[in-house]
Amino acid sequence: MEHLPNPIPYGLLLVALPALAPMAAAQQKDAPKRMNIIHIMTDDHSYQALSAYGHPLSRQAPTPNMDRLASEGIRFDKAYVENSLSTPSRACLMTGLYSHQNGQRTLGKGIDTTVTFVSELLRNAGYQTAIVGKWHMQCEPKGFDWFYVLRGQGEYYTPTFKSHLSGGEYIPEEGYATERITAHAIDFLEHRDTDKPFCLYVHHKAPHRNWMPSTKYLDLYEDVTFPIPDNYYDTWSDKGEAAKVQRMTIDKDMTLIYDLKVEELDVEPTGAPHPKRALLNGLNRMDSVSRAKWEAAYGPRNQAFLESNLEGKELLEWKFQRYVRDYLRCIRSVDDSVGEILEYLDTHGLADNTIVVYTSDQGFYMGEHGWFDKRFMYEESFRTPLIIRYPGGKGGLVSNAFVQNLDFAPTYLDVAGVDKPKEMSGRSLLPVIKHSGKQPLRWRKYMYYHYYDLPSEHNVLKHDGVADKRFKLIHFYGGENVSIRANAYCSREGSWLHLQKVML
Repeated sequence: MEHLPNPIPYGLLLVALPALAPMAAAQQKDAPKRMNIIHIMTDDHSYQALSAYGHPLSRQAPTPNMDRLASEGIRFDKAYVENSLSTPSRACLMTGLYSHQNGQRTLGKGIDTTVTFVSELLRNAGYQTAIVGKWHMQCEPKGFDWFYVLRGQGEYYTPTFKSHLSGGEYIPEEGYATERITAHAIDFLEHRDTDKPFCLYVHHKAPHRNWMPSTKYLDLYEDVTFPIPDNYYDTWSDKGEAAKVQRMTIDKDMTLIYDLKVEELDVEPTGAPHPKRALLNGLNRMDSVSRAKWEAAYGPRNQAFLESNLEGKELLEWKFQRYVRDYLRCIRSVDDSVGEILEYLDTHGLADNTIVVYTSDQGFYMGEHGWFDKRFMYEESFRTPLIIRYPGGKGGLVSNAFVQNLDFAPTYLDVAGVDKPKEMSGRSLLPVIKHSGKQPLRWRKYMYYHYYDLPSEHNVLKHDGVADKRFKLIHFYGGENVSIRANAYCSREGSWLHLQKVML
């Protein structure tokens, strides 16, 4: 027979409880505060355009505030995504699951809203949760106490936001998207519940296509000639069919009107699908003062371009320079935003208890192979920038640990002291961070990737693959649904599979 411990006399318990209360309060007061989390993410920011990575492109367009994060934290050189596309990438971030597990395989519908988001787990653990900027999933922001999110992809000028206060309505706000998103992030920090730790996601629209800069940076880099990649004139003759049927070339698929802002043209010479009204829809969101600044900057440049009648290689190089200058102008505003947030943390005594992460939702082509956009498992689109500053950790570190965007959710749970759900596929990065960027034992040796979005505008074939630190094995499929340039879709006779092994 089991012997139970002698019960404490009721009267003695009444005496003991008041005496224990001050002790418990003192212990709670002395307990370390749980760390805050800030996750800053851009849309389509290539690692080539973040100067801490030392790429020739970014040496002429430095990002000092992002570089500061790297000098005070860890730069990850082997950070990758699971699906190089905006909405699937965001679903991986919020769930810690692969696309086939969370349902969000393509840009459209798909997210399984019954899946638990990391924001829900953090809120249940006592964190105040917030997101500002691009949400881009066809469900309501889930698990957030506080949100200001853009409509769909969002607009660069006079962006519209839906918030926890707007009753489901999108309300336009004067200004530039990057600056407005930053203002909402600072506003959250100003009005948060200071008795709770917080997790803040700052998701920028920039530098997504069509790369519309802030008016204060319309002339930035205009006197800079950026280096053109060695393989810019690639004909893909030595590559598989997937590289040959894509529709993401700067030469034929990047438009003079919509992408490169030559609004004086009425018809796109190449017959590309973006009409002039798409550019004007963005420009007409400007107020009269901003529109005048735009016309003063781009008008003379466009006129000089039209009068030059460029052709062939000269035209292709002009398109590259216009594209890269606008793209990097957008990055400059994002770097300013990072600086504002870091300054707020410094001046309000939060830097020593806040982990700050900077990343992108995927990589991007900056003219390599003559391309722009992403989608492929090839390095420029598969790889993403990632910098993490962890309080108390060493700075200026570089990690070659194999990490993926699936890892953010379990990392933030680990920071919060919350057990990772068994079904979550990612793994916490804290062991890497706490070991100065070194790859721990029993860390992943291989990485899985899957792109599903075909038919689509850029005509990148569906493919999946595995990678280690030396090689990729990529399986392309879906060739029977290849789209044509006129945005219609045609069937090919039969289907084909393509297996390709390429060095990283």
